[in-house]
Amino acid sequence: MTEPRGPVDSSRVPRFAGPATFARLPRLDEVAGADVAVVGVPFDGGVSYRPGARFGPAAVREASRLLRPYHPGLDVSPFATQQVADAGDIAVNPFDIGEAIETIQDAAGGLQAEGTRLVTIGGDHTIALPLLRAAARRHGPVAVLHFDAHLDTWDTYFGAEHTHGTPFRRAVEEGIVDTSALSHVGTRGPLYGKQDLTEDEKLGFGIVTSADVYRRGADEVADQLRQRIGDRPLYISIDIDCLDPAHAPGTGTPEAGGLTSRELLEILRGLAGCRLIGADVVEVAPAYDHAEITSVAASHVAYDLISLLALQGKREKTDE
Repeated sequence: MTEPRGPVDSSRVPRFAGPATFARLPRLDEVAGADVAVVGVPFDGGVSYRPGARFGPAAVREASRLLRPYHPGLDVSPFATQQVADAGDIAVNPFDIGEAIETIQDAAGGLQAEGTRLVTIGGDHTIALPLLRAAARRHGPVAVLHFDAHLDTWDTYFGAEHTHGTPFRRAVEEGIVDTSALSHVGTRGPLYGKQDLTEDEKLGFGIVTSADVYRRGADEVADQLRQRIGDRPLYISIDIDCLDPAHAPGTGTPEAGGLTSRELLEILRGLAGCRLIGADVVEVAPAYDHAEITSVAASHVAYDLISLLALQGKREKTDE
């Protein structure tokens, strides 16, 4: 077996130099194949407030230069146990949401054709729907763990069915998610009315608010989520606005009272053992960021997701 090609050696090439890929990893076209591909989707045509997430993939890649190859919290070297590569960006039509969704779905399906798992950097949350479609085509209906300040299960905005506030309602309607294993984490803030919660519950979602995380702690929350997910194929979708604006100011629809970056990372690490099959990190809008706070947080979140996939890959090889 060929040894995975890892990041550029920072003792030979300074971190502020060299390729602008995620974590300074090789490009997908520089390796024979990849177990995990990091792919960007610079699209924000579905936002309802502040635009700018189209620049998220580039900002997260730039912030990822400081990532290192060993994860002590999970005791794994995610770039040594699997081939991880940067697949670049999916070029989508910025003027046509419907066409963009089809392009993302087709591109994600093509990248996954040989068994590659995707960690996608957005872009706004509209992109979760085509990514879930591609995941379900390969794995069947998937469990979904959705970190977000908002529910994203609204029906329409201005009559539009596809926006960054509607992907999970559409996913339920299309039957591509397992409605016995759907969870929101980090929700908070005002809603349009109590019916938002009632309708969300009918779709099958359980809710862990940011206040729940504060009161119960990351370990208890992670344990609850693991029990709900079970052994189902799991897709994790992370809107960076699940973090408090103090930890992620660079986002389109910030809400006070959110998770800390430490809480988010600890919950993710508590999911080790779940059958993760793909993930996205979305809604980084660098124009509203300060000192790269948001993009640094997002790069570490993506790194933890890649590390969870490395653990999953090791388990699968052991089971063979």
